[in-house]
Amino acid sequence: MMKLFGDPNVKYLKKIQPIVDKINGLEKEFESFSDLKVKTKELKKRLEKESLDDILPEAFALVREAAKRTLDQRHYDVQLIGGIVLHQGMIAEMRTGEGKTLAATLAVYLNALQGKGVQVITVNDYLSRRDAVWMGQIYYALGLTTGCINHETAFLYDPEHKEDKERDELGGFKVFEEFLKPVTRKEAYQADIVYGTNNEFGFDFLRDNMAQNKDALVQREFNFAIIDEVDSILVDEARTPLIISAPDTESGQMYQQFAKIAPRLEKDTDFKLDEKLRAATLTDAGIDKVEKILGLKDIYQEKGIQIIHHLEQALRAEVLFKKDKDYIVKNNEVIIVDDFTGRLMPGRRYSGGLHQALEAKENVEVQKESKTLASITFQNLFRMYSKLAGMTGTALTSAEEFDKVYRLDIIVIPTNKEMVRNDLADVIYKTENGKFKAVIEKIKECNKKRQPILVGTVSIEKNELLGKMLKTQGIDCNILNAKNHEKEGEIIAQAGKLGGVTIATNMAGRGVDIVLGGNPPKNIDKVKSAGGLFVIGTERHEARRIDNQLRGRSGRQGDAGATQFFVSLEDELMRRFGADRIKNIMTTLKVPEDQPIQNKLISNAIEKAQARIEGYNLDMRHHLLEYDDVMNKQRGAIYKMRKQVLFDKDKEIKKKIEELLEDKEMEQYKDKRERLKEEAPKLERFVMLRTVDMLWMEHLETIDCLRQSVGLRAYGQQDPLVEYKKESHRLFNLLLQNIDNTIVDMLMKVELKQGPAPQQQQKKVIYEKDKKEKTGRNDPCPCGKVNSETGKSMKYKKCCYPKYE
Repeated sequence: MMKLFGDPNVKYLKKIQPIVDKINGLEKEFESFSDLKVKTKELKKRLEKESLDDILPEAFALVREAAKRTLDQRHYDVQLIGGIVLHQGMIAEMRTGEGKTLAATLAVYLNALQGKGVQVITVNDYLSRRDAVWMGQIYYALGLTTGCINHETAFLYDPEHKEDKERDELGGFKVFEEFLKPVTRKEAYQADIVYGTNNEFGFDFLRDNMAQNKDALVQREFNFAIIDEVDSILVDEARTPLIISAPDTESGQMYQQFAKIAPRLEKDTDFKLDEKLRAATLTDAGIDKVEKILGLKDIYQEKGIQIIHHLEQALRAEVLFKKDKDYIVKNNEVIIVDDFTGRLMPGRRYSGGLHQALEAKENVEVQKESKTLASITFQNLFRMYSKLAGMTGTALTSAEEFDKVYRLDIIVIPTNKEMVRNDLADVIYKTENGKFKAVIEKIKECNKKRQPILVGTVSIEKNELLGKMLKTQGIDCNILNAKNHEKEGEIIAQAGKLGGVTIATNMAGRGVDIVLGGNPPKNIDKVKSAGGLFVIGTERHEARRIDNQLRGRSGRQGDAGATQFFVSLEDELMRRFGADRIKNIMTTLKVPEDQPIQNKLISNAIEKAQARIEGYNLDMRHHLLEYDDVMNKQRGAIYKMRKQVLFDKDKEIKKKIEELLEDKEMEQYKDKRERLKEEAPKLERFVMLRTVDMLWMEHLETIDCLRQSVGLRAYGQQDPLVEYKKESHRLFNLLLQNIDNTIVDMLMKVELKQGPAPQQQQKKVIYEKDKKEKTGRNDPCPCGKVNSETGKSMKYKKCCYPKYE
């Protein structure tokens, strides 16, 4: 097919070459401009009659000139191509070291001229701060403002904030954070360009849709976003929803009890383990054993089915989740380690009681279980932008998913210089111990000739183990993992120096270039003659892209370098997904553990295992999206309803309410409105928002239960997804009806009460239930909640009692 129609990537590059030529043709003219901000004002004015595409060549030429003046860096032609790709709403695949961060400034500036705001999504807070200062210099020179959103903090780039302008090795400043002026989140979001992580943008979106007044909103409309390391955010993290929750019930004692029971259960006898699905299921014998330990005759009858769920979570925590691989314990907390990047994820918790089970296992304080207040997947968050683009060094292997889910095409950008890196074939060993011995020998061999080495590991545990083994051999090394991530920039910056040895988890795969000779570069010729950076992978990751990210640390900008993976038949990838034939080979091969195995069957099995896992994960993400799309429509309707309440004028609110009230209720409410006077709209907004939030939260819980149980309908020859859609649609209609009924009921019963004046002598409004008529325990609950199964009002004793007493 390609022979018939030609390579579409090559065709695209040829098509946009005239634009690149036009930008280059403007360079001499733009060098003569004294004030670049004047040209920005001119371009903004022209956008009243012209399109972004019309002014693109001039805008790009202007950014290139600003970069030359502020950073002493000039955009290469391939970076201009990358900028065009990003502006056109596609993914630019650019090799490591080709300058993605600088290329993005072109599309960012052009789109920011519209005045609607542009967001640049980074993989961690450090990079968002670094890039906001580093690239903020360009935008400042062009008359645009730059904001930065971090966890619990927000900044604006302000060069006047600190006078020390000594440059550091990363292209920013040694004290670059001093140039970030602390501001409110709302102020940061009002900047022309905002840098931040996907988590922060997502959580702020959810918080905005829980706000009780419009002044509490911080975000602008979703206009244009460029996602750095787009495959990490839109693919690797797509299965993890963002959830805002609140404490619900106390269950710490139960988890602590189960944490003591789980280690006493035996694999295959008391439980079945499926490492592929990361599932542990109790057998009948296991349940019998637990009943004996607890002194129960029938755990289902005496404790309920929910107890089995918590018990199995304790079992998963014990046998499937490993300390210093899946999580770490820090400051009496269990903190998740991102499987793909090796970075810590503070604030994120496993759901369904798993996190509590881990806390009990590690004997730290067991936090209360939580109730979901709001949630969204990254897939649906980023599909809300009017235009979306991304950049990474490894996107092509996920092209199908980017197209199907996000409608994003991928363009492979040529390298500025020819790549000469030597990617050596995998070396395979029988045992993990034999593999590590061979890795040590390879490091010693490279270190002898002073060749810089970067060793990638898949976990903190293996990372520290290898570091200890090297030290016993008298080899100094720098260790980088989630435990010392604060030094990430410093460690990676020096990883390319002569004789340097760096052991790092997957976190070394993204964000920061390794420059030969270190930063600032020294002994570059000696480093090159030693062979450049040698990258060693100590295990294949389940996603080929992660392996390619590690390889990409070497051979930047035409530098010399080499990469090689050392694999063992005991590695998790082979253990979980290797074929039975490989296991047989493992037992029949009578070779020393430190002797490499040259076997095509094993090499092919590794490739097939990775491809199989990628396919499995793609199916899982697609499955998640199908279900979340149902919730996304409902979420959109509820959030639209909330926004109307926040932004509608008082008379419009009055008209929504009048449509809900019946004639008899209307007469009563008119009297109440006259009595309340100017306070009436406040009460009405409060009641409407509280009702929507309270019932939406309950709806989320109901839908979550539905989703967990609907899979069982497959046994009755019913499609679970079809049944989920039908049932969730019915429940949503019931929710809308319930919202209307509850708003009416609350408005008729809630009164305003003048509270005691505080010290500042300001008025304080208290909203409370009217207690004139005491509600009986068997009466309908005053909150108006309806039983989702029967459609009847909930009894007071089964609902809010004694909340209103």
